[in-house]
Amino acid sequence: MKTVKLGVDENCIACQLCMDEAPKHFKMTTTNSNAFVFKQPETDDEKQICERALSICPVDAIGNDG
Repeated sequence: MKTVKLGVDENCIACQLCMDEAPKHFKMTTTNSNAFVFKQPETDDEKQICERALSICPVDAIGNDG
């Protein structure tokens, strides 16, 4: 199983699409100014869900170093 390490950069516009797609993995900051990775995906199913969140981000703010 390939390791995936996700991150959200400063381009995030707080649209919350990633949270809608993968709520167990993405959360909003306390100021609701941007999302962040709350839990890295571990299983293949979690990785697929997070990859979908990455693909729907309208500003490409989610990155994957894997």
